[in-house]
Amino acid sequence: MGGERIAATGWRPPHEEAMTFLRSHLGTTNLVRHSLATEAILRALARRLGEDEELWGLTGLFHDLDLDLVGGDMARHARTTVDILKKMGFPDEGLAAILAHNGDVLGVPLRTPLDIALLAAETTTGLIVAAALVVPTRKLADVAAKSVLKRMKEQRFAAGVDRAKVMKCEALGIPLPEFIELSLEAMRGVAADIGL
Repeated sequence: MGGERIAATGWRPPHEEAMTFLRSHLGTTNLVRHSLATEAILRALARRLGEDEELWGLTGLFHDLDLDLVGGDMARHARTTVDILKKMGFPDEGLAAILAHNGDVLGVPLRTPLDIALLAAETTTGLIVAAALVVPTRKLADVAAKSVLKRMKEQRFAAGVDRAKVMKCEALGIPLPEFIELSLEAMRGVAADIGL
């Protein structure tokens, strides 16, 4: 599985190849869908912030690459992904963000906008999916951003979603309501691929 290697920017496979690579490591449908949702949000954030959309998108797509491999061992999560991607020549900025998204376990601080964006985006996917699953149609098209914001205040709703991580969006200069709207719109763009 080659992928183009570019010395200055690192390995950035075309999307079809990236998906094949992802699926060769993740066999769980929900994890693949979570990865696609995270990719979509990161691409939207990169456009909004004038960042490298391809790098941000691929970082979102690959961030949980090792979850089927490490099982519940969160002390190995992200490190194993970085080991896999480093061999492919994936850019260091993306590798650092992948480590930082599990930084509370690994002791890796958030340092860059990409680190912050990945943590906020991948956490937000769970909140938005939960909001979609409680509307009668179970479709993102029928979820309003303000209902996601309201649900965020309900601690028992999607209780596993760490609200403080979602709020990291504000460190990017994006107020929470705008971040939720951007994330929801990004996920609507891949709704068919993520089953919503």
